[in-house]
Order: sequence, then C-alpha cells, then structure tokens
Amino acid sequence: MTSARTPLHRGHGGRAGLRHVSFLTPLALMIIACRIFWPTRGGVMLSGAILGCVTSLLAVGLALVYRTNRIVNFAQAELGAAPASLTLLLILSRSWNFYVAITCGAVAALLLGALVEVVFVRRFFRAPRLILTVATIGIAQVLVALGMFLPRWIGVPRATRYAPPLDVKFELGGTIFSGNDIVPLIVVPAVLIAIAAFLRFSAVGTALRASAESADRASLLGVPVQKLQTVVWSIAAALAFVALFLRAGIVGISLGNVLESNVLLVALAAAVIGRMERLPTIVASAIGLGIVSQSVKDAWDADPKRDAVLALIIAVALLASRSRGMARVGEGVISTWQSSREVRSVPHELRRLVEVRIARVLLGAFVAAAALAPLLLPASRLRLAGVIVVFGILGVSLVVLTGWGGQVSLGQTAVMGLAGAVGAVATGRLHLDLALGLLAGGLAGLVVMVVLGIPTLRAGGLTFAVVTLALALVTSSYFLNPAYFGRWLPEGRIQRPNIFGTIPVQTERETYLLGIVVLALVVIVVRGMRSGRPGRALIGVRENDRAAQVYGISPRRVAMSAFAISGFLAGLAGTLFVHQQQAIDRSHFTAQVGLQVFSMVVVGGLGSISGAVLGAVYIRSVQYFLPSEWSFLATGAGLLVVLILLPGGLGAALGDVRDAALRRLARRRGIRVPSLVADTRVDPSPDADQRS
Repeated sequence: MTSARTPLHRGHGGRAGLRHVSFLTPLALMIIACRIFWPTRGGVMLSGAILGCVTSLLAVGLALVYRTNRIVNFAQAELGAAPASLTLLLILSRSWNFYVAITCGAVAALLLGALVEVVFVRRFFRAPRLILTVATIGIAQVLVALGMFLPRWIGVPRATRYAPPLDVKFELGGTIFSGNDIVPLIVVPAVLIAIAAFLRFSAVGTALRASAESADRASLLGVPVQKLQTVVWSIAAALAFVALFLRAGIVGISLGNVLESNVLLVALAAAVIGRMERLPTIVASAIGLGIVSQSVKDAWDADPKRDAVLALIIAVALLASRSRGMARVGEGVISTWQSSREVRSVPHELRRLVEVRIARVLLGAFVAAAALAPLLLPASRLRLAGVIVVFGILGVSLVVLTGWGGQVSLGQTAVMGLAGAVGAVATGRLHLDLALGLLAGGLAGLVVMVVLGIPTLRAGGLTFAVVTLALALVTSSYFLNPAYFGRWLPEGRIQRPNIFGTIPVQTERETYLLGIVVLALVVIVVRGMRSGRPGRALIGVRENDRAAQVYGISPRRVAMSAFAISGFLAGLAGTLFVHQQQAIDRSHFTAQVGLQVFSMVVVGGLGSISGAVLGAVYIRSVQYFLPSEWSFLATGAGLLVVLILLPGGLGAALGDVRDAALRRLARRRGIRVPSLVADTRVDPSPDADQRS
C-alpha cells in the first residue's frame, strides 16, 4: 500500500530530511516578526510560548480527526471543555484529590470522544464529508450546553484557579511564572511524544495510517476502520481535555461560558500551516502563534488588535496552503450534499386543478396571517419578531451562496455587520434616505463578499468557510469597535429616516412592516433568479463545473455572481438590522453567531428559501425564549436531528408532505405525473391501486 506524506510517514531521502528540518520555519518567522513589529520582553514571549504549547494539543487533535475523517472538527475544543469543567468542579467545589480528579476527567474525556463518534459521527460514515463537518457544529453546541449544566449539578467553584501542583515561582522580564505555567512545559512534550510514538510504532498507528489513506481500501484489507475512528476521537477528546485543563491553570477557569472563538481559530491556523499532516510543523506553528498573540497583546494592550493579527495570519496561511491540506476538505462533495436538496414546484399537470388552487389560496392566506400576526404583540415582542425577519433575509443569502453556489460561509454575520455599519453611516452621517441607506449597505456587503471570494476561489474546499469565520472574529472585536473605528462608526442612537422621503418607519410596527416588505421582495427576486438562467447556471456549476464549461458557462464568473448576490442580501439584512435595533451591537456579529446562523439555514434546508425563514423562526425563537444553556442544547440537537432524520431540512420535509398529497390527488384524478414518482417507489399508473 502506498503511503502519503503524513505525520506518521517516515521520510527518506534529501527532500524528506528537509521537511523534517523545516518544521521550525513557521516558528522562526513568527519570532522574527514579533521582534520587528512588536518588540517585547522575554517573559511575554515565554508566556506566549507556553500558551502556544497548550494550544498545540488542540491543533494536533484537529489534524488527527481530519486525517481520519477528512473533516474540520468544530467541536474539538468543546470535546475537552466538558471533561475539564468536570475536573475543575471536582477540585474546587467538592475538594477532591487533585490527581484523582484529573484521572476522572481523563476517563470522562476518553468516553466522551468515543460516545460522540459512536452516536453521531458513525451515522455519517458514508455521507459526504461536508455533512459531518456541519454536524460537528451541532455537536459543539450540545457540549457547550453540557458544560453550562455542570456547575448546577456539581456546585459553583469557590476559587477561580486551582492550586499549582508544583511549588515553583520565578520572574522573567517582569512576568511572574508559577507552577501552573511550568507544568505545560513538562506535560505537553510528554503527551506529544507519547502520541507520536503510539501512531508511529503501534499496530493501531499503522492501521490508522492505512485508514487515513483510503478507508474503503483499508476495510478490504481487514482493518476495522470504524473502531479506529472511535480511537481517534477518544484521543482527540483527551488532547482537548489536557489542553483546556492546563489553560485553566494559566488564565483561570471559565465555567458556564462559551470558549473564546480565537482559541479554536488559533489551533485551526496551526493545523493548516502544518497542512493537517506534519505534527512538528503544527506544534511549532501553534507556539509561534502563541508568541505572536501575547506579543501583540503586550505591545498594544488590546485583545481586538490581537484578534485582527491572528485573523490575518489565518487567512494568509489558508491561501498559502491551497495546494494541499484544507483545500481537500469538502472538495467535490458539495454537489452531493443532501441538505441542499431543493423543494420542487407544483407540477404543471396539476396546477390548474381546483384543489391545488384552493390550497394555494389557503396557504397564501396562512403565510400572510402569520407574517402580520406579530403586529398584535407589544413593542418589545414585535422587535424580536423583526429580528427573525432580518435573519430570514440573511438565511436566504446563505441559500444562494451555499445551497445553490456551493460556497460555505460560516461568518455571514460579519458581512452583515460591516455592511450594516456602512448603511448606518449613509443615513446617520450623510443624511441619506433609508432606501439609499439600504442600497449602500447592500453594495457594501457585495464588495466585502467579492473581495473575500476572489482569493479563496483557487484555494477551494472549506477555505472560504474558515476565512469568513476568522472575519467574524475580527469584525466583532475590532472593525466594529468604537475604540478603534469610532471616527467612522455612527455615534449614539441610530435614527430611522423616512423611506422614499415620505413613508415613516419610526415605530416598531412600521419597522416590522418594512422588514416584511423587504423579505417578500427578496423572496420574489431570488425565486425568479432561481427559475431563470442565473439560477440554473449556479446549480450546474455546483453539480459539475467541467460539464457546465462545455455549455459556455464560466464557473468563476458564476461563483462571483453567487458571492455578489449573497453579499448584497447580507448587506441589506445588516442595514435593516442596525436601523431596527437603532444600534450596532457587536455581540450579534461574532464568530459564534456566525456558526449559529449557518446551523439555522441547515435546519431549515439549504436548498429551500422558505426553509431558511423557518430555520430563522426556530433558532431565533429558541434563543429568545429559552435560557442560554437550553438554547444551545436546542439548536445543537435540532441541527443533529435534521442532519440525521431530515437531511433536506424543514423546508424539504414540508415539500415531501405536499408531494405525498399531490400524488394521492393525481391517483384519484387519474393523472400521470412522472416528476412526482421519479424518485419514489410509487407506481405512476393511475389504476395502480386497483391492481394491488
């Protein structure tokens, strides 16, 4: 069996030797950059190196899961967060022995990793890798909810940091280090050496190399691929547990809160720089990123600037790694993603039937009543309904981009926030009409999305997804931070000017009606686009770009049109949102919210416009009316249920119910409708019931 150049592969020859020597290159480059751009003290650099060592365990876990399952595991940090929280609570709340508690946490991590693989991951063994990648977002939200419940079950900790196991303390360059800072320098190298030895010399490691190359081929050779994947997920969870427990000793505990997005992004960036396969390079990159992070924080004394630098490094690393690694994630599988299954229109053979016409009228009346019903609510509740409408528009933008265009965006909220700020400037500072403000915001979203899309098209895979996630991190903390961009961000309360100079939108009811009108127009335009040549070109390129080229369709031009249309809709939603809220609240544009928005559209159905709106109703209602821990559980579990039971989403499920009713109607009327039975086992003959 031919073995690719993996971290488990023993290189031979000159090139292999150079690869083993060059793993220190990222670390050296980052240290040089720190000395040039952010000259800082040795103690700060050592502190960053320690945190980088801890983060390297997360990065190695990401790489192991990727090599085995070919996915980006967005639940990597959360796999260790729950066991680490359990250990901390046992030590700080129940006063357990330090080493006994750690043993319990390690066992819990191993079991949790195996449980996640058996219960969730294994269900997607034959599914496209992109489905499993999205499923990890739901798994992460379920694990976040579990971590929030733990303090209630075990008890609130009486301290913010556990006592260091080593009674050591020293100072370097003004930075004081304790035993909790020294322990990672001992534990992390030991863990990494153990992992490397296990993968290189054990029989399980050899089998993992085989399954990483080709799961089908390994299965034919008698390798228990699924059991090996369970082992990998257990190892990944154990690595995450060690990383987060050590991190808690350094920076303090954070129980009941969502882990900072930059932790996972730094780990992901390190894994990408190492091309998901070179363990030494991954570790060195994580250490280098840790040094950069602490140096920037010390030089500028600001986390937002650190986020900006990290986001830039992530983007550059992704684009530089386009030939391997991340470019293969999702490559060639989006076209077979069941979650983008579209809802078919009513067959033309049945459209003129009285029953169908009556059903359409009743359905239209029901939708209109549901859309106008919130007008009876008080102003506070009406504002919440308006948010659902806005996120429905944002969901439609993702339907165009991901469901039809095949480009995954996990940071659509970043485009929404940036464009919303531009729209607010247009109406607030330039005193333009709200209609012009909406247009300006839409054009700003278009520009942002196109600028992001141009360099990522050649990279392929999920590069665009991770870049947009990094953009969400830096947008919420830096670009929309008044401390850094207060000169161009609107000051104070954002006013709502009249639209077209005469139509007022001052009250919550008027603003809600404007949102409903904009959503209706967006749905009408997007439906028309889908039924025309632009929509057919999008689907054709998504399904088979080479075949589309035969018909004179340029895949690049079609992809850019998807970026442009989606960006315009996201900008429209952002401008409407900031005027509806009358403020730019950065908490609505974070990376975590970006993942929730993508989950929202998957729940509704990436191929369904109406499903995107249904997903917005479900996700936003859950977040508004349930406590935070229950909302994470509901959204995460809802995403997993949809991917497992309803791969087409809520919209496709309702479409299936409608098609079943249409089939019964066709049989009763004796009408042949081939399109309704093309993908079912129902006999298209009108007298099938009599023959049976």
